[in-house]
Amino acid sequence: MKERARILVVGGGYVGMYTALRLQRKLRQELRRGDVEITVVTPDPYMTYQPFLPEAAAGNISPRHVVVPLRRVLDRCRVVIGEATSIDHAKRTAIVVTLATEEEGTGPDQLSYDELVLAPGSVSRTLPIPGLAEFAIGFKTVEEAIGLRNHVIEQMDIASSTRDPAIRDAALTFVFVGGGYAGVEALGELEDMARYASRYYHNVKADDMKWILVEASDRILPEVGEEMGKYTVTQLRRRNIDVRLKTRLDSCTDRVAVLSDGARFPTRTVVWTAGVKPHPVLAATDLPLNERGRLKCTAQLTVDGTTHAWAAGDAAAVPDVTAPKPGSETAPNAQHAVRQAKVLGDNIARSLRGESLETYSHTYVGSVASLGLHKGVAHVYGRKLKGYPAWFMHRVYHLSRVPTFNRKARVLAEWTLSGLFKREIVSLGSLEHPRAEFELAAGGKPPQDHPKGSS
Repeated sequence: MKERARILVVGGGYVGMYTALRLQRKLRQELRRGDVEITVVTPDPYMTYQPFLPEAAAGNISPRHVVVPLRRVLDRCRVVIGEATSIDHAKRTAIVVTLATEEEGTGPDQLSYDELVLAPGSVSRTLPIPGLAEFAIGFKTVEEAIGLRNHVIEQMDIASSTRDPAIRDAALTFVFVGGGYAGVEALGELEDMARYASRYYHNVKADDMKWILVEASDRILPEVGEEMGKYTVTQLRRRNIDVRLKTRLDSCTDRVAVLSDGARFPTRTVVWTAGVKPHPVLAATDLPLNERGRLKCTAQLTVDGTTHAWAAGDAAAVPDVTAPKPGSETAPNAQHAVRQAKVLGDNIARSLRGESLETYSHTYVGSVASLGLHKGVAHVYGRKLKGYPAWFMHRVYHLSRVPTFNRKARVLAEWTLSGLFKREIVSLGSLEHPRAEFELAAGGKPPQDHPKGSS
């Protein structure tokens, strides 16, 4: 290595964390000598293991065990908590807004680099639906997952204490939009949790609640295959979950969900999981994008047509060299992201040392999905599993994939304890407004919209 290399990693998710972790191992000697510097820019000081969000929402896993602290794992990297707002690769600079930027009043920081890794991930893809921004909640972060859990239990508390049948009906109606992994798993786990919690309410029964899944296409969970998708619909409907295919959400203003089939549901809960889109920072770069807004990449995970720029994961359109159809791209999921990060880290190290690059090649092995406690579906290596075996495979697979032995041990311990003791059904919605109690005691006025809880 002839010169000191400054590597900038934008994003601290799957690809960002695993790439930086791989570089730490591959460039251990260079980092020790000071020949290499790795900087990770991320909006959060942790990586969220998103497949565990549904279980965190159901209370099976503690929220702090769903995330991996980046500063502990990436101990040889410089971690900057902030957002990259634009990147000028021609000048090798990135504009970054940090937590201290507004306090300092000096404007955004400018970071210079020699090698760029773009792994900002994706954001929720929303539509211009009336009321969506005001009343809906997403399901991409641990904060949203725990907030949704608190919200669901709080709605049961409202239904239990109100004398107004309209308020009770709206509180016990839960609408989920999107039939992919996030929507189906979140709905399955939360319905399971709420059904269990209802036994502790004297006037709220499981059958009083309405759970509605809205999907615009004619199937759900396309990753597990058509047969398993139909099985999932059947199982959800057996649990009195209203699954509506070929249906869209047209409006949710005034806390009324209006569907394209004419149905109207007064509800205080609309969960939006209808897809994702590339991170906005990609459009603020001078790098080539495809028609979907993702970075055009090669099979070696370099940005096509440029040098010293790399990408993988949700932000990258990576050719699938194993696909029989020419021009196919790898799916933007965790299975590819983790494996791409390994190759990406290796290739950056190879590039710095003047060695030939490795081609990313991975045949998709299948998918697993949880539908609640002891319920699931799986389609792995051509084999189809249902019920408990699929649920058990789901847990084993994700336990093996969650980063660090520390997290593996803690998650396994929580699963073991949850099998021995009863579920926790406590809502901690006040955590979202921790100063409300003190402000009231100090002579202030409580918030009108949410005086105590999370609603």
